[in-house]
This record gives sequence, C-alpha cells and structure tokens, in this order.
Amino acid sequence: MKRAWLLVAGAMLPASPAMAQSSDLPPAELVIRVLDNAPGVEAATARIGAAEAEADALRRGPHEITAQGTLSRRRVDREGNFAEFDATISRAFRLPGKAALDRRAGALGVDVAQNRMEDARHQAALSLATLWYDWLLAADLERNAVRLVENQRALVAATERRVQLRDAAELDLQQVSAALALAQAQVADAAAQRDRARALLEARFPDLPLPVEAPALAPPTIPPEGLQELQRLIVARSHEIAAAAGTAERQSILARRAQKDRFADPSLGVRLFSERGGEEKGAGLFASVPLGGGYRRALSNQAAAEADAARAERVAVEREVGGNAAADIAEFRARQAAWLAARAAVERADRSAALASRGQQLGAIDLADRLYAERQANEAGAQELTARANAARLILKLRIDAHTLWID
Repeated sequence: MKRAWLLVAGAMLPASPAMAQSSDLPPAELVIRVLDNAPGVEAATARIGAAEAEADALRRGPHEITAQGTLSRRRVDREGNFAEFDATISRAFRLPGKAALDRRAGALGVDVAQNRMEDARHQAALSLATLWYDWLLAADLERNAVRLVENQRALVAATERRVQLRDAAELDLQQVSAALALAQAQVADAAAQRDRARALLEARFPDLPLPVEAPALAPPTIPPEGLQELQRLIVARSHEIAAAAGTAERQSILARRAQKDRFADPSLGVRLFSERGGEEKGAGLFASVPLGGGYRRALSNQAAAEADAARAERVAVEREVGGNAAADIAEFRARQAAWLAARAAVERADRSAALASRGQQLGAIDLADRLYAERQANEAGAQELTARANAARLILKLRIDAHTLWID
C-alpha cells in the first residue's frame, strides 16, 4: 500500500528528504503541498499582504499634503470689480515619538499575521489528520466485518451439506443463515461509514489523491523524541501563543500611541493671496493645532483597556495550549494501554473462536456456542481497531502540534 502511495505522489512531486512518519499516512511532501492549497491557509496568507500594506501605511503616517484655494470677484462702489484669490498648501506632522510607535505597531502586525497563517496551516493539518483516520478506521472496520461474513458464509455452506447428509437439523441451518444475514448487514453499515468518510476527505482536501483502498491502520508508536519532548515543543513552537503574544505587544504599543495622540499633530503650510485685482499681494505661513479634549482621552482609555484584554488573552492562550498538550500526553498513555489490552483480547478471542469451530465440527459443543465465539472475536477485532485508531490519532496530533510532522 505504501508503494502505491509513492507511485501516486511520485509523478506530482520533486524529490525531497524523507520524513519519518507512520506507514499508514500519505507522503509528507504531498500533505505539505495540500496544506499550502487549503482555503484557510490561502486566506491567512492573503492577510499577511494586508498586514504588510498596513505596516507601510503606518510607516508613512496618516498625514498628506492638503491644498486649498478660493477664487472670488469683489465689487467695490465707485471703484469697479476686482478678481481675488488665495491658496494654502499645508501638511500635518507627527510629533516626536509617534512615528517610531507606528513603525513598531506595523511590524508587529505583520508578525501576528504570519503566525496566524502558520496556525491556519496547523488547523488544516489537524483537520486532515482527523478525516484521514476517520477513513482508515471505517475501512478497517468494514474489512473486519467482511471477514466475519466470509466465515459465516463458509459455515452456511458446511451446514447445508450436513443437513443434506442428515447430520444436522434444519434449525442449525436457519441459525447460521440468520447469523450470516446479520453479518452482511454489518458489512453494509461499515461500508456506508467508509464511503462517507472518504467522500468527506475528498471534498475537504480535493488536492490529495487517495488510493483505491485505504491503508491498514498501523500500530501507534512513540516517536524517537519521546512524549515529554513533544510536550515541550508544542508549547515552544505554538504559533497560537506567538500570535497572542504579538497581539498583546501590539495593543500595548497602540495604547502608548493613543496616549501620545492626546496631543494632536500640528499642521504647517504656506498661504498665498492676491486682492483688488493684484493691487495687494502677499505670502505667509500657516499653522493649526487641534485642541484635544474628551474624545481623544476616551480613545486613549479604550486602547489601554484593549491592551489589558490582549495581555489576559495571551495568558489564557498559553495556559490552554500547555494544558491541552499535557492532557493529550496523558490521554495517549491511557489510549495506548487500552489498545494493548484490546490487542491481547483479540488474540484470546481468536483462539477461542478457533477452538469453538473445531469443537463444533467434532460435535463437542453446540452451534450456538460457535456462533457466539465468532461474534465475540469479531467484536474484539472492531474494538482493537477503534483503540488503535484513537491512539494513532493522538500521536499524530501531538506530532503536528509539536511541528515535527507536516508542519515546518
């Protein structure tokens, strides 16, 4: 199955270093390309461009040259008509310290946008991982159900021969036929779940080519770096924490900027005028300073409150990411133990089913006991697959969160 995956991806991708990952996952190089094309990642990438444009605007400042002029005609009794005009060219200038804060706020905005883009890629990877293991688990559950149908079908055929030879009662044939029908219904239900999971995966990530058959679930394994290192990396490399920290710092800068803006920027300019048809001409300097009041004070207070909120949100994000990492590690240990127990149960159930089959053939046990043993083995297999998938999901999530797989 892995070879089939490589053949699918090989025609699409350039050669690149192999990445250590489970054999039931698609090639990492292919996943990275798929994540690049995810709509959420593309939207977040576009917002980086918006943040860069905003940073450029903040660097340049909000003030531009303003030109103003009037043209009029004056009538004076006993003197006649006169054409008059005046023109003013002015520009506001940021007071000292404001431009540096604006530049810093713009740079932080770009950093926040970049971290949010990386977090969008992270979320897309988690979504892909969830849908992927939904498909793998559903496919394995369907295959597990098919094995029961094959066993039941062989038992029906054997019972039919025994009925023909008068070595079994008609009731036995009805029992095994009913068991076969139930197993077939189980296969149909499992196939529906498998097809639904595949359809969702294809719809959400259409750029990811899927093999005809889903790969079998691989045993969950702890990566070489170990669980504690994964937990540390999750916090250290979290783009969500970085974005929250950048937002908090940016809001603090904006609060300082709003405080400085309580003293409005002055405007300086040049005024030219001509009166009485040119008899009077002149030029002068123009200056204006808005007098700040309650409005500017309210804006400064608003910015300070938003900075306080951003700092609290940063702490909340740090605690959430750290708490989720610790919880995932603890849950994985429990899930792995559950899977090991389920695997041992499968071995015992399979041995029990084999003994029951042999005993029923020899007439040592009833047919009902054999059917029960086979159903129990099938249920144990389904439980083991579910436990295996749950543990594999968690270890994949931990690796994605730690940026050791699929995320640079």
